[in-house]
Amino acid sequence: MIPLEEIIKAKERIKGIVNKTPFAYAPILSTYCDASIYLKKENLQLTGAYKLRGAYNKIASLTKEEREKGVIAASAGNHAQGIAFSAKKFKIPSTIIMPEATPLLKVLSTKSLGAKVILHGENYDEAYVYARLYAKEHRLTFIHPFSDDKVIAGQGSVAIEMLEQMDDLDIIVIPIGGGGLIGGMGSVFKQLKPDVKIIGVVASGADAMRQSFEAKKAIDSVSVRTIADGIAVRDVCEKNLNLILEVVDEIVSVDDEEIANAILFLLEKQKLVVEGGGAVGVAALMHKKIKFKQTDKIATVLSGGNIDVSMLSIIIEKGLIKAHRKMKLIITLIDKPGSLMELTELFSELGANIIQIDYDRTSISLSYGDANVMLALETKGALHQEEIREKLKLEKYRFSEEMRG
Repeated sequence: MIPLEEIIKAKERIKGIVNKTPFAYAPILSTYCDASIYLKKENLQLTGAYKLRGAYNKIASLTKEEREKGVIAASAGNHAQGIAFSAKKFKIPSTIIMPEATPLLKVLSTKSLGAKVILHGENYDEAYVYARLYAKEHRLTFIHPFSDDKVIAGQGSVAIEMLEQMDDLDIIVIPIGGGGLIGGMGSVFKQLKPDVKIIGVVASGADAMRQSFEAKKAIDSVSVRTIADGIAVRDVCEKNLNLILEVVDEIVSVDDEEIANAILFLLEKQKLVVEGGGAVGVAALMHKKIKFKQTDKIATVLSGGNIDVSMLSIIIEKGLIKAHRKMKLIITLIDKPGSLMELTELFSELGANIIQIDYDRTSISLSYGDANVMLALETKGALHQEEIREKLKLEKYRFSEEMRG
């Protein structure tokens, strides 16, 4: 594991650069899960994620010659911003290779920090291969996002902060992509508080590290697909796997639906904007992937908050439908004056608010003299929606639901 003194040095090195993020009890989440849960809010870090810690520690540890060459990294976004921010502090050039599907927010944020951004590859691993070749060709200093002791030591500073803020934790739940965060944090806890249980969480669409952990050998994925783009790592780094085998007690996985539920819960109930990778720990707790006692004190790291607004809007939309707070209907009417008014009056009597409406009389699927009305309704739960369906049937309306939770 990473020696404790190296992580303490990293914490001192980044002091004054990196925010000491809040670590607080989450009352609503605790009630939901029936345990005492605390959130380490790295989504509120300067660049929106913990990655700044490792990036700055690594660049600060380079020789003058290595820095002056300029630095390069491959990243899905958060390491990119950490490198760009740190390079700007040291007044050196930075180049970032990002997967082509990287959310626009992360691309623009990285560019705004002064980095040269090149989009290449379908995922992090393809971007990484290209970045290595580009670094060699242009004689740049490559900084790995997770397989580097200085980077891992920087990430480990999260754990030291948590212990300074609270030293009687029982379980720590940590997201896993490449393994740098859990490797650094696990190193701290296993050296200072070895009885604390360290649990990692991967996205089921990128679960190579979980499979490798269970098999105790590196097993790469063929492909990755998950809304948690920050932890969508296809290939397992053997160095980090060995570290994880030493400091981690268990690894669980959560799927995209569970991650989306956690993002929406954190947004609505905890008033926190968290990206997919940052929400996996909460998803694992909410969906009972982790065994714990009611008396346990559990902490999870919200590792990042750089979620693309378009993705967030999709998650909110689907979440409202699943929670029966919104329903979408296609209703066929006789196309004559007053038909639409009668329908809207029906919804008014039922207390359903129409928030979107569209009228189609030309579809080839319609009989002559008919029209389709597409409606989005704001509703008050499953019973209210069932009341709406029954009323439509009673009034002999022909209808279907576009989506149903």
